[in-house]
Amino acid sequence: MPSRRAPDDSTTKPAVIRMSPMAHFASGFLALGLLVMITVFPTWGAVFMVLPILASAAIVRLRTVADRDTLTARTLLSSRTVGWDEIDGLRFDRTSWARAHLRDGSEMMLPAVTFAMLPLLAEASGGRVPNPYD
Repeated sequence: MPSRRAPDDSTTKPAVIRMSPMAHFASGFLALGLLVMITVFPTWGAVFMVLPILASAAIVRLRTVADRDTLTARTLLSSRTVGWDEIDGLRFDRTSWARAHLRDGSEMMLPAVTFAMLPLLAEASGGRVPNPYD
């Protein structure tokens, strides 16, 4: 019988935290609502049809990727990677997504990271983020 080993740090997969694909339904309903504007305002209504496309692109693109060494926040137009040693703490405020407070005084939004995702983030970080449910 083969023996079970603990996963090696170099072979563990990064945790990818993203928005639910069900959010595409909201952009679909937005598109349906904007179709009414095309009948009333043909020129401007067609211009506003870009909004559901941007919403769907954001749903696909926004994510946070965490592994043992780094944390990457991917937004609609950019991506930023920092090491765990650069992060001073996480903050949750009125917005639903977390913000990482960095040692240089700046903040980095963590797309799709909610308080409920902290156990997943704690496991991926190797314990650098405390698990509030333990």
